[in-house]
Amino acid sequence: MSHTTLTPSPSQLDKTAFVAAYGEIYEHSPWIAELTWDKGLSTDHDSPDGLAQAMSEVLSSAPAERQLAVIRAHPDLAGKAAIAGDLTDDSTREQAGAGLDQCTPEEMARFERLNDAYKAKFDFPFVMAVKGNDRHDILRAFETRLENDPAEERRTAVEQINHIARFRLEARA
Repeated sequence: MSHTTLTPSPSQLDKTAFVAAYGEIYEHSPWIAELTWDKGLSTDHDSPDGLAQAMSEVLSSAPAERQLAVIRAHPDLAGKAAIAGDLTDDSTREQAGAGLDQCTPEEMARFERLNDAYKAKFDFPFVMAVKGNDRHDILRAFETRLENDPAEERRTAVEQINHIARFRLEARA
């Protein structure tokens, strides 16, 4: 358990303030923050680890349709939104941190082909917590995960989204 404290402290916030502060931890999915608050917050949730655990339980226990909506809220890695500058600030930082803004034309073409193949197979974008990975690691993961079946890949995407949320909370501490 992390000993750092989030500011503002989640347990001290009313629902509106909590959702305003933490509603975008999950890409365009403030309902996760709303349900996390509804379940009750204590001082155990004032650390990145504590809040990440509570929020990840909400997404992991959500019906498949809600999980798919969260997965679909994520942008393609090195995709058109990134090129156009249409990512959230968090996504922009995360993709740049993995060097996705430095892809060669050949790598961009490979990302585009893999994004298209992945979406054709799973009907949602490839999601990966890219922190600590580079574009080569991401391309390898893309190819490996294309072999998964849809249910396994939905679970993997949810796990990755929960990792992304933890990283985002840690960055706020």
